[in-house]
Formats: sequence, C-alpha cells, structure tokens
Amino acid sequence: MLTSLVMVTSRSFFTVGVACLLGVAHMVHAIENLSAGYRITKINELSDGSGILARLKLISGSETFGPDLDSLKLTARYEEGGRMHVHITDAFRRRWELPQSLIPRDHVEHVRIGQLASLLATPEGAFTLTHESTLASSHPLKITWTSDPCSFAIIRKSDGEVLFNTLPGEEGGNHAFNPMVFKDQYLEISTRLPQNSFLYGLGESTRPDGMRLAHGRTYTLWATDIGSWNVDIPLYSAYPFLMEIRRGGQAHGVLFLNSNGMDIDYKSGDLLTFKVLGGVFDFYFFAGQSPMAVVDQYTQLVGRPAAMPYWSLGFHQSRYGYKNIDELEAVMAKYANINFPVESIWSDIDHMDSYKDFTLHPEHYPEERLRRFVEGLHEKDQKFITIIDPGIKIDETYSTFTRGRDFDIYLRNGTGGGYYIAQVWPGFTYVPDFLHPNAVDWWTKELEEFFKLVPFDGLWLDMNEPANFCSGPNCYYNPAVPCNIIDECCMTCNNDPDHLTRWDNPPYKINGYGSKLPLYKNTVAMTAQHHDGSRIYDTHNIYGMAEGLATFRALKKITNKRPFVLARSCFVGSGAHSAHWTGDNGATWSDLKYSITSLLNSGLFGVPMVGADICGFYFETNEELCQRWSQVGAFYPFSRSHSDIHSGPQEIYLWKSVTETASNAFYWRYRLLPFFYTLMYEAHKTGAPLARPLFFVYPEDNETWTIDNQFLLGNCILVSPVLLSGQTSVRAYFPKGIWYNLFDTSKMIRAVDHGIWEHLPAPHDVINVHVRQGSIVPMQDFAMTTTLARKTPFTLLVSFAPASDFAEFCAAPYSIVCQGSDREYASGHIFIDDDSQAFMEITESHATYVKLEAIRTDGHYVLRSIVTEPDYAMDQGLVIKTISVLGVQSQPYSIRVNDRVAVVEVKVNANASLMELKGLNLPVGEEFELVWNTMPNGSTTHSI
Repeated sequence: MLTSLVMVTSRSFFTVGVACLLGVAHMVHAIENLSAGYRITKINELSDGSGILARLKLISGSETFGPDLDSLKLTARYEEGGRMHVHITDAFRRRWELPQSLIPRDHVEHVRIGQLASLLATPEGAFTLTHESTLASSHPLKITWTSDPCSFAIIRKSDGEVLFNTLPGEEGGNHAFNPMVFKDQYLEISTRLPQNSFLYGLGESTRPDGMRLAHGRTYTLWATDIGSWNVDIPLYSAYPFLMEIRRGGQAHGVLFLNSNGMDIDYKSGDLLTFKVLGGVFDFYFFAGQSPMAVVDQYTQLVGRPAAMPYWSLGFHQSRYGYKNIDELEAVMAKYANINFPVESIWSDIDHMDSYKDFTLHPEHYPEERLRRFVEGLHEKDQKFITIIDPGIKIDETYSTFTRGRDFDIYLRNGTGGGYYIAQVWPGFTYVPDFLHPNAVDWWTKELEEFFKLVPFDGLWLDMNEPANFCSGPNCYYNPAVPCNIIDECCMTCNNDPDHLTRWDNPPYKINGYGSKLPLYKNTVAMTAQHHDGSRIYDTHNIYGMAEGLATFRALKKITNKRPFVLARSCFVGSGAHSAHWTGDNGATWSDLKYSITSLLNSGLFGVPMVGADICGFYFETNEELCQRWSQVGAFYPFSRSHSDIHSGPQEIYLWKSVTETASNAFYWRYRLLPFFYTLMYEAHKTGAPLARPLFFVYPEDNETWTIDNQFLLGNCILVSPVLLSGQTSVRAYFPKGIWYNLFDTSKMIRAVDHGIWEHLPAPHDVINVHVRQGSIVPMQDFAMTTTLARKTPFTLLVSFAPASDFAEFCAAPYSIVCQGSDREYASGHIFIDDDSQAFMEITESHATYVKLEAIRTDGHYVLRSIVTEPDYAMDQGLVIKTISVLGVQSQPYSIRVNDRVAVVEVKVNANASLMELKGLNLPVGEEFELVWNTMPNGSTTHSI
C-alpha cells in the first residue's frame, strides 16, 4: 500500500488517491472494532495555493468510548520554516483547542477558500492544486492522501522517506491499526514507523530506559504532582512533541498540539498510536533535517526560549526547612567561610504566614528583618528568590483572597455553582483561573504588593499542575472543623462512580500514575470551569504554563528587569517565559543518572534552562553521592542544591570532600559563565539547547543515538560524569576529532577516523570534561558572584581542527584555507549585554556580539574578531587578556596585533600542548587581528 501511495503522489505535491484503498476500512474495523474511519466527500482548495480544506463523513463507528462524530473538517497547509500543518476538527461545532493567548499562531479558520474541486478530477483519482504557491512547490515536505478511509502521509521530498503515515495496513499484519477515530472524549490516530526506529520526546517522565523511547511502553501525558524519583509515570509537565532520527542522521519532528490527557502507545517497533481524551487533531511536522534544525523550526512555532538574567547561571542554595532568617544568615555565612560562590538563596514555603502566598510569618520571617537581609544580599551582589503556590486560602481577612474574588478570577465549580474549592498547604483554597482576562492584572497587583515587602529577584512556581491534597469532584468541608494535618485531605469526598460526571470519569482511562488512576487524583476536578465555560478536563495540562506566562508578564512590569521564573509544571512553549527543574527527585544514584536524560529531554522540548536538585531532594543523601552530584550539577544549565524538610541538610560545606570537589567544579563553571551566557543567547535566537545529547551535534554517527550518560554543552564541551557508587573510572564516547581535557590539556583523546570509546580515570575529586577541537571557548576569571565575574578579563581557549570539517568556512572568501592537508580552523562567539532587556537583542549601547575565528596554515596563525555593536563592551571596559591555544608545542615569534608588534608574555608548555599569550589587553569591543608564527625549537617561555 505504501508503494502505491507514493507512486500516486509522484505526479504532484498535493494529491488524493482513491480507488485502490476502498477495502481497507473493513479489514481494520474487524481488527480493532472501533471505527471504519471517515471518507473524504469534498475538497476546497485554499485560495493562496498553500493547501486544502476537506469535508469528511463517518463511514461507520461504534459505541466504544462513546459515539463517533459524524462530520469532520480537515485543513492541511504548507507553512513557512519547513513546517507542515494538518488540522482535523468537528465540521460544525467548535471544540477545545490550545488558546492563542498561550501560543500565538495562524488559526485554521482564518484561511481563505478558493474553488471547489472534485475528488475524481483526474482518471487516477488524484487532486492537484490548481493555484500551487511558491511555498508549496519549494517546501521540503509533501503530503499525500487516501480518501476511503481518509488517511494521510507526510513525505520528505529529497529522498521520498515517509515520515508519518496514518494509512491502515493489512489484516493480521504487523502494520494493522484503526483508521482515524474521532469521538467527543476519545480520539485515536496511528502512524507506521520503520523497524528499529529511533524516537525521542513525549514527556515528562523519569526514564530508566534512557532518552530513546522504548518499544512496548505507553507514554502518558498528564501533569501530575508526584515525586520525580518515581519512574515511568507522568510527572509535572506535558510535552506532546517527538523527534525521530533515521538513516544518515536525518531528523524530523512531530508536534501534536493538544492539551488533553493522552496515552501514546509505542507497542512495537513499527507503530505509534495516539489515544486522546478530547480536543482536536492538530499536527505540525518539522522537516529538519538535523536535530538542531528540528528544534529551530519547532521553537519558531511554540516560542523561542526566554532570555535569562545573567545571575541565574550562578549557584543557588535552597531547602524546604529553613525555618527562620537566622538559618538563612547562618547558611550564607558558612558558605562565605569556605569561599564558595553562592549567587542566591531561596525561600520555600517556610517564610509564609500559615502558608499563604504573598505573606510573611510574623515571628520567623518578620518583614523589616527580612527586608534588611535581602538588602544585605543585594549589597553583596547576591539574590533572593521566593516560592509561590497557586492555591489562595479562603480567608476574609486575607487581602489577596478578597481582591481575587473582586476580580472574579477563581475557577468555578462546574457541578454545584460558586467557586471550586481545593485543599493545599494553607488549607481550603480557591484556585486562580489564569486564562481569565483579569488574571494578569490581579496577579500583578499581588506580586507588586509583595515586592514592596520583599524586593525578591525571581519567583519559583510550585504545585501548579495544579496540585490538590483532596481527590474528587464532590468534596465538601466544614469550616468549623480544623484541618490539623496540612498535607492530608480534610474534606469529605464522595467519589462513587454514580456521582461522577463523564468528565471526571471518561470512557477511556489514560495511564495516569502508571495505574490508570482517576483524572482527578490529587488535582482540581475535571468539571471545574474557567470564566468562558471551558473545563479543567481540557486545560489541566496547560495550567502551569498559563501561570508561568502571567508571572513572567507581571514581573516584567513590576521590576522593569529581565524576569526569572522557575516553573514545575510546563507545556510546549513554556520555555518562552519559564525555566524548569526536574522536580522532587530522590537522593539516589539512579536519580543522579536519570537527571541527565531529564535535562536533555527538557532542552529538546524547548525549555533549555533546566536543572535537577543537586544531591537529591527526597531521602538522605550521602557524602560520595553529593560529591559526584556536585560535579555534574556544576555543568547543569540551572544549578541549584535543594532538599526536603524531612531529610537531613546537604549544603556543600557539610563535608570536606564535597567542599573541595564542588569548589573546583564550580570554579570552572564561573570561569565558563560567558560561554554559558552565549549559549543562552543562541537558545533565545534558535531554540538550541544549552545541554545537548551527542546526537544533536553528531547525528551522522549512529553510535551517539543511544548515549544519555554524557552530554554536550553547546557543540564543544563534553561532560562525562561518574554516575555509580564506588566508580573511579568512566567509559566515555568521543565522536571523531581531538578532545582536550579542560582541566589538564596534556590529556587528550584522538578519534582520528571515527568515534571511539575510552576508559578514563575518574578519582572521587575528578569529573571528565573535554573541549572539542575547532572551538574557541570564551572564559573569564573566577569571582564569588556573577556580577564580579563578568567584569573580569577574558581568556579565549582556542583549539584547531582541520578546516575541511567546517563546511560553512570552506565557502568563499576563505575557501583557500580548506585546500591542502595542513590547514586548520577554529570558531566561537561571545554575546554580552546589560541584562536589562527582556529579550537578548544586539542593540546599540545595550549589547555587543563578537564573532571569533582562527586560521592556521602551516606555522602561520591568525585569530580575528568581528564585532557587532561595540559600544556596550567598550563602555564596560572589557578586555581579552589571555589567548590559550591547544595543540601547540612550538615557540611563537613575530607576534603582531592589527599589524603592529605586540608586547606579550608567552608561555609554552610542550607537555600540555598549550601555548599562552598573556597581557594582551585587547578591548572586546574593538575588532582585532592577532597574527603569529611558530618556530620548531626554542625556549619554553620568554617575552616579546
């Protein structure tokens, strides 16, 4: 069937095949007994030639999971940016879809319809666009159709590879599945895959299998308040996005833009089935063809990652259980005593009065003293972040509560009238409706009033799945009866099935909590309603995203600074305003290992500012685990130590070995701050993750496709941590090239013709970090805060690679460099700004961008910079003081800067293959060309 489909479509870029598939519906219906699918009855061409609008009619259905919708509307469009869009909904009635306010995009109902076309317009039964647009003809993807039952396939034009194929197969065969099913509360669609496919994505969950999706598993998307130390069950966020890699490393992406709960069955190596509780089919296909290109195209749609303030890249200290300000002061003093850089200290719910948002405990966190403490932090260039939970205590003396009622921004009880009541830390609460048009104004007012009490620097959004200590739609409480156990339900809940609506008890049960528990388990009832009548049944998975966006907008207005928002529950597009942490992990070696997959997945989903709680949150940690975890955590994009009140403290100063190891690791993190910040700029502009799986950079090397115990920072720093107790060596993979140990450049790995595995020594105080040849890594000096560190002189770490490895450089005007066997090249860049703009833009007097490139031809070296908007760097007085060149053992001579002889201190360490040019003092804001030659022999050090 697949061959017939492709052959039919070879005549045009947009076709509908008919006659050969009439018998398929009956066969598949017999297999699954759910539906015979839909038949296309007519097609309208879009007036701009970008696609079609088709009408679909039910062939026959079943009562399983409810009656089938009779008529559907299908819109398919070629879109900019290598994107294909297929949208299927009820032909006559509006159904729930993700709000435009969360992810702005072209709405399918806004397209203009052109002429009506017949299905049998040609003898072959193929429909050809009569007004084919330039976009459609030049698009890297094409779409093909069958009419009876309706199915579609997405095909890559360059090689005819079928990327997504909903055509049912033969009865009894491995490819057999239902045609498309569309019921009010159950949607199903499947795609066939090649054998031994490599799929990634579909989160969030903790995955012992690693980053690659595992055959035989069901991936459930349902935001859940459960510790991330639990494996293979849905966690806090929902990301219906996946990436696939096929032969030659070619990648493509699929986004199913649907916020309803869903199961995605990956039951065999060649079949993926989406089973959804409502909404519409809204698919976006991204052509790729590299993994980085897929993420670029995906984030172009859902939103580029937010710009993060520079200080957020420092080390953060937190704990649930700092019971008063004395403890905060003591913790910061102990860190200062060991000279460890702490950028910020965080306050969990301990600071609240009766756990109410925007309040301070009058005895433990009195207003005046807390303000003095925070002001003291600010005087030392340190920060203070507080937690916010969405539940608002029902209390007539609580101004936040009464103002929210005045704004009418609480969720409504969908069954009994009035506001919906939940129970969380403060007791009985109302739940804000962050989709309400008044919500941002109310939320901004509350944050503004709190900011007057405590000049916080960022906000931490917890419990925003939203969590609820009670489970069930029919829960009641007696205000006269006190609730003495704050984290257990104090309400009376009647969850008898006879008292449940079809929303809280839908006909199909997704695999929530790994055991098909009710949707309302520990969250808001599915019948609770927003201001416009939409139900939590549809919006549950985007609640955290809506709160994150409201918080981001409020902070931008209140502080007039770049906001920092850390959110537990996210959705696709959340990265445009929020950072994320992997939630309540465990202090176990397994959790340390899982953290890497979780980080890499978050970057894949477009939320690159991500970290895991260092040393673990739940359970008692130990010295060895904390030592190893601090090594890894120093290279997380977001680096924070956080622990639970029921576990012992785990600050880095508690063990001498941890102190020494973490101090060394974080020394390098702070030196690498300009590198991290430039990666954030890259993420903000292209969606590229900060922490990347190896296959993102080396997709053509299929050995990298299953590696998830190592990660890359950008394209050039490889982190290979120890993840097992008692381990003093690590087996690491090195893709083709030369890799220099960042801490000891005398140790290098040569993977000349192909990637290799190496056993590396890793004593307890060492983590293996390597720099890829061909890179220029910007660094600055170490300092105790990011504010001080970013004022220090720059060092450029340069390592050359064969120029032929850099195709973009081998183009004119530098193509001559790629000729011959002894020509090498390196590149890098630096982005710096004043941290005040909401976006990371290269603008006059606010930011400077520097492109760096180096060329070696025989013994002749050239390092040059190209500067965009130099004023900011010049105003800051930033200079490049040192150039460190790896792979050099010969003495340089004739050193010139901008064609003038330079006075420089030169050090050559032949054993380390390292040459250093010190004392350069090149202004970052001025373009320069540094030229030198090397001699075969000479002294190891001298000045010129």
